[in-house]
Amino acid sequence: MLACLIPAVAGAVARFPKPDFTSGYQYPEIVHGVPFETLWSWVDVVLLVVMMGVVVWAVYYNPNLASNPNFNPNPNGWLSKEKRSRVAVVAVSVVSVLYFGFFRSGCVCSVGAIQNVVLALTDSSYHLPWVVLLVFLLPLVAALFFGRVFCGGVCPFGALQDLVNVRNLRISRAVSGALSVIPWIYLAFAILYAATRSQFIICRFDPFIGIFRLGGDVGMIVFGAVLLLLSVFVGRPFCQFLCPYGALLGLFSRVARRKVEVTPHPCINCTLCHDVCPMDAIRPPEANKNPEHRQRGMKRVLLYMVMLPLFMVAGALLLASQSQTLSIAHKDVRLYTLLQHADEPLAEVEAFHEMGRSEEELKVKVEEVQRQYWIWSLVAGGLIGCVVGIKLLSLTLKRTRKTYEVDASACVACAKCFNYCPQNKKIN
Repeated sequence: MLACLIPAVAGAVARFPKPDFTSGYQYPEIVHGVPFETLWSWVDVVLLVVMMGVVVWAVYYNPNLASNPNFNPNPNGWLSKEKRSRVAVVAVSVVSVLYFGFFRSGCVCSVGAIQNVVLALTDSSYHLPWVVLLVFLLPLVAALFFGRVFCGGVCPFGALQDLVNVRNLRISRAVSGALSVIPWIYLAFAILYAATRSQFIICRFDPFIGIFRLGGDVGMIVFGAVLLLLSVFVGRPFCQFLCPYGALLGLFSRVARRKVEVTPHPCINCTLCHDVCPMDAIRPPEANKNPEHRQRGMKRVLLYMVMLPLFMVAGALLLASQSQTLSIAHKDVRLYTLLQHADEPLAEVEAFHEMGRSEEELKVKVEEVQRQYWIWSLVAGGLIGCVVGIKLLSLTLKRTRKTYEVDASACVACAKCFNYCPQNKKIN
């Protein structure tokens, strides 16, 4: 409503200019207050940085002290290695759910910001708000240095699932590996629909926004409730098998400068950390039962690497072949389809004719939209093919682990494993 009144007010100011005093009168300086929403945007960004810093402190605080043979930690002291605990992460999770979730209604979120960034990169007329850019970039930058600390408790979606988690029913590695492709497929379609200015599917199908806003689409609220119920028994199902931003954070975390360690002491293979991990991010010791010749293994890996471009080309062509069907998501294509196939008058068709637009003009625009869909379907399909190829390639890599190791791409820095590891209770 206020946005609609701004042009009218501006026009009124132009029609009635200030009187021109000749007596030397000086107009008082007008000071404009900071808009209320701008202030909260600053609070969002500052709180985001502070909360990620708290998680980093809780997970990495003085990680080298306990491994120093000259250091004798005091279990009650400030510098003790055992100060790493989950308490601070849980506190951050509670604040995140209350503030970013219920108070700020889950928006702006880093997950949905993917679409805004894509649109800004593909459409020069779109102005990307600075707060959206920062909310998108800051967790990725943090992941380059410390891993997925944003997921640890700062993300309200992950925090809400983590707070209700009681047990962790294990899903077979084959099934979880197949399901882990879904976030990348979701990301590919989010890029496709955002780049073609069709819709923001991440926001449209967000399962938790309705819960945080205490209202909305009934279907999505039910879906969110089901995910929360599932989260009681399966650790963070949305984070593991749906979140496209989590896929990006996992990719950045692979090359993180610092990675989460369960304990600085030698692992004793007690399985406790593996059992409690909600993301199944702690890989168990695994011996190669059937050792193969190194040259044979290298040939298999090279074969999959050669096939990787073929997966990308196949995925690109397959999705591009369906580009016209996918383009129905665009409002102009959908309207043109109604004009061509509507057997009875529809509100959209009547509104189109009342606006005085011609079908030929709309047809030209539809053809341009479908051309964009073909191009971006190639990109999205190539991304999906690349992910599938890399997943298959990873299955061929065989290595021997003698102790439990943390998978940096899957670990969300929730710190649950710290208190369960008996080695963390040691005092040097």
